[in-house]
Amino acid sequence: MKTVLITGFEPFGGEQVNPSWEVVSRLDNAIIAGCRVVARQLPCVFDESLSVLNSAIDTLSPALVLAIGQAGGRTDITVERVAINVDDARIADNKGQQPVDEPIVAEGPAAWFSTLPIKAMVAAMREAGVPASVSQTAGTFVCNHVMYGLLHKLSDLSEVKGGFIHIPYLPQQAAAHPGAPSMAAETVRLALEIAITTALQVDNDIAVTGGATH
Repeated sequence: MKTVLITGFEPFGGEQVNPSWEVVSRLDNAIIAGCRVVARQLPCVFDESLSVLNSAIDTLSPALVLAIGQAGGRTDITVERVAINVDDARIADNKGQQPVDEPIVAEGPAAWFSTLPIKAMVAAMREAGVPASVSQTAGTFVCNHVMYGLLHKLSDLSEVKGGFIHIPYLPQQAAAHPGAPSMAAETVRLALEIAITTALQVDNDIAVTGGATH
């Protein structure tokens, strides 16, 4: 049986929970589209996050890798299109590191694009009634760091698909941020199950608009 590796992060930025791990942990050992899902938690720490991720990839030899992260303030499930080769941290990571304008991979390409069928995934989520869209930026914090590092590693493993998805706050987090949007854990779980199924079954993405004007 093939394996799907899905990752979430530990809490950061003063939050008590991270919705990515709260939901991803519930998928551990699930069987989706005939594949076994293995969940792993990543530290919200530059470099260390990639060490944990790369070790899991080497150990599990997955057919698909989905990294999930919190994007407080976003209103829907956002499937990331691209990661850029820069760390530029507005806040410190969980070990106090705050790199500014540093490359993730020295001499690496400026960017890596997701190898997931991102538009087909968004379409499938919307069809199931889950708000979703394509995102054009994964930021410049640890989420982008992980996405870039993941895709850099997978560039030598062409048979493995991979990418990153950002999710909103959980309702209990939004309660502490008046006016902030949120999404229930069960809705996010449904979205991730759809994302996994679509990524495994669709090799050629659909040609529909997913761009942004700004």
